[in-house]
Amino acid sequence: MATSRVHITPHMHWDREWYFTTEESRILLVNNMEEILARLESDPDYKFYVLDGQTAVLEDYFAIKPENTERVRAQVQAGKLIIGPWYSQTDTMQVSGESIVRNMLYGMRDCLNFGEPMKIGYLPDSFSMSSQLPMIYNGFGIDRAMFWRGCSERHGTDKTEFIWQSNDGSEVIAQVLPLGYAIGKYLPEDEAGLRDRLDKYFPVLEKPSVTKDILLPNGHDQMPIQNNIFEVMDTLREIYPDREFLMSRYEEVFERIEAVRDQLDTVKGEFNDGKYMRVHRTISSTRMDIKLIHAEVENKIVNILEPLAAIAWTLGFEYHHGLIEKMWKESMKNHAHDSIGCCCSDKVHAEILSRYILADDMATNLINFYKRKIVDHMPAREGCDKLALFNLSPYAREDVVNTTITIRAQSFSLFDEHGNPVEYFIQDKREIDPGKVDRQIVHYGNYDPFMEFDIQIKHPVPAMGFTTLHIEGNRDGAVKAPATTAECMENEYYRITVNANGTLSIFDKETEQTFDQVLRLEDGSDDGDEYDYSPSRQEWLLYSDEFAATTEIIEEGFQSVANIALRMAVPDNLAARETRSNQDGYVDVQCQVVLKAGTRRIEVRMELDNQADDHRLRVLIPTPFTPETVVADNQFGLITRSVDDSEMTNWEAEGWKEAPVPVYQLMNFAALENSQAGMAIMSNGLREFEVIASQDGDKKDTLALTLFRGIGVLGKENLLLRPGRPSGIKIPTPDSQVRGKLVCHFTLFGFAGNHIDANIMAEARDNVTPIVCYNKIPYNAMKLNVGKQDLPLTYSLLNKDMTGAVLSVLKKAEDENALILRVYNPSETTTLTDGMAFSQPVTEWVETRMDEVALDEQNTTACLFGELRPCQAKTFRVRF
Repeated sequence: MATSRVHITPHMHWDREWYFTTEESRILLVNNMEEILARLESDPDYKFYVLDGQTAVLEDYFAIKPENTERVRAQVQAGKLIIGPWYSQTDTMQVSGESIVRNMLYGMRDCLNFGEPMKIGYLPDSFSMSSQLPMIYNGFGIDRAMFWRGCSERHGTDKTEFIWQSNDGSEVIAQVLPLGYAIGKYLPEDEAGLRDRLDKYFPVLEKPSVTKDILLPNGHDQMPIQNNIFEVMDTLREIYPDREFLMSRYEEVFERIEAVRDQLDTVKGEFNDGKYMRVHRTISSTRMDIKLIHAEVENKIVNILEPLAAIAWTLGFEYHHGLIEKMWKESMKNHAHDSIGCCCSDKVHAEILSRYILADDMATNLINFYKRKIVDHMPAREGCDKLALFNLSPYAREDVVNTTITIRAQSFSLFDEHGNPVEYFIQDKREIDPGKVDRQIVHYGNYDPFMEFDIQIKHPVPAMGFTTLHIEGNRDGAVKAPATTAECMENEYYRITVNANGTLSIFDKETEQTFDQVLRLEDGSDDGDEYDYSPSRQEWLLYSDEFAATTEIIEEGFQSVANIALRMAVPDNLAARETRSNQDGYVDVQCQVVLKAGTRRIEVRMELDNQADDHRLRVLIPTPFTPETVVADNQFGLITRSVDDSEMTNWEAEGWKEAPVPVYQLMNFAALENSQAGMAIMSNGLREFEVIASQDGDKKDTLALTLFRGIGVLGKENLLLRPGRPSGIKIPTPDSQVRGKLVCHFTLFGFAGNHIDANIMAEARDNVTPIVCYNKIPYNAMKLNVGKQDLPLTYSLLNKDMTGAVLSVLKKAEDENALILRVYNPSETTTLTDGMAFSQPVTEWVETRMDEVALDEQNTTACLFGELRPCQAKTFRVRF
């Protein structure tokens, strides 16, 4: 009997960009694809080639070689060229659940234009694996996963084949690549060369294998096809007669694993251990400028544009799938691990930023288009403009809204559709050129100015819908009194004082908890690279309370505002920090804290001007809680992690590839709590945090949110927290020092009880789903024809309680005249039942997979979700 079966699978791993640009790799792609196609077409024995599981490669290729479309289709349909299931090789820790779903949705759809996709969750090089991936894979009919990074025996198995479960019970068969996806690259044909490599590899591969079916992937980054692979296999059979060597598809290996399913261990959780391979836990803070616009684009498309477009579609307007797919794909080109990790050259980072700017511009303009189409088709009221408020949450909201109206008047009144006056506060006003509003106005010689008013209002808006106010010019309205200074900030929930050192003292009236020295800034060294934070061996920490701060509190309208300004003098580079030779660099901090009426949100805006290199800046939120765990959201759910990692005491002795620092990712929030109360920090794109000890204690009680880190190299060797070789390559990346201005937004949210009872997940979604407005005036630079003006001034599409399931997405189905709605259970432990109410009679309510394929069970009489298991997401198709 053979010691093992060695499966050789020809493939290439295709980084579209890294230290090289997309266009450089495209030139190689055109060359390599010709060789691949020619070999597949001419050699019946060369049966398989895996095209890295991503269709973006084909998109890049066909942009240059559209004439080869049929050649590719023929090889895919013959089962020889293996494509998909992804659009791009997505990261799974930096991007949202909806981003991962759309990546596979569009990837699968691209594949089906050519043939069948590879039904494997194939992520050979992504830096960590989210705990929710099995559920997402099952949502596309996939029950197999293959990856490399993040595994260790701490997960409950020392095997490379196992059953991986999400919290909800979804399962995939996992095949780990313990030595990576490139161990079969450039295999030598001579015996000595093969033995030199494989005598070391085979024991490592065979010992943890349940089936003794081991993988020798024959490929590497941008590697051309290995023409002599059959000669190499003949040599392998000669020198290893006790092993069987096969050219195989990955699917054949999974079939052998599935045959011994009852022998497999079952594990849960995320794979984020750097014991055997690097996972780069702190990559979430590299190039924070790019990370911030990435999250802004995600939230804008999913939380604003798609539900707004869905509402517009129910009112009779076109749903622009093509435009939305384009902006998604522009974003998803950036979602590969190197790109969204921002471990690339400065030139590539410029390309990444350019794509996000394009996607953001597309999303912003399509949002404005839909708002305009809806409001244009409402009945006109003589002599009045309109201000429409759109709420894209599935429950009614009455938030304080800051917006701008434009009017050809020096004063105005606001009133609702019933004529009731609506109170507002004027924050600022300015005169603007009429040509900015519409060039045609000045073309005909009308130079009368317009006024722009920045205002606050607080008015109820129905669930998943809109309401409309009227604006009448040159008429006095219900204007709130001018702003005044104050001693503290206060609303129904908090009393907040600003300390002389620029920090906050927050008293929660409901829980009677006090949070002191909140917003203290910590500045420390960064001796790392674009992959990993690593402190200097001669660390020098500086804190914002060591520097003079100026503070003021203003009461304005429906909110209180604290303005805090300070300059932190810091070493200008790593060498200066290590020698403590200067503090010639600086970080200017302009912090604005806003406490609005009727809300538990404490909104923080920090404008940072960084003029120093090689350092990390974090904001600290001390709490009175000292739990052993911290909860944060991940894709479609929550994850509880230890505030400490026990292996931090012995990782070096055990030879870990990198230290298991307890720095973690969040999507929208992280929270510390005890049995009575808690504090959550809700992020608008800042997705890296740690729980640390407070200034005077040894208990971990302080949330530390990374604002940015500056480093000047792509890769670097012998880091304090990551010994050995460089990750990537050693090239300078001065732009990654993130010099200049950076604006960060986050929210503090105290709560009573626990995070589930306090609906923190839904609150965090609302935090990145603002009520958006549209001001309709008689002028517009871009003209549109308007149809019948018969839409209601107030409208609600659907409604549910804030408690229970959380809305993930509302969009139009890709191929049906129906809506797609996805919800998930935010609890890690509790099964719940819930449902949705619609304003129109529902004629069909069908549960689907995430790929929008209907499941067997149907319910066309009640819009109920059925049982939602812990952290389970469900998708439904709705017709009216």
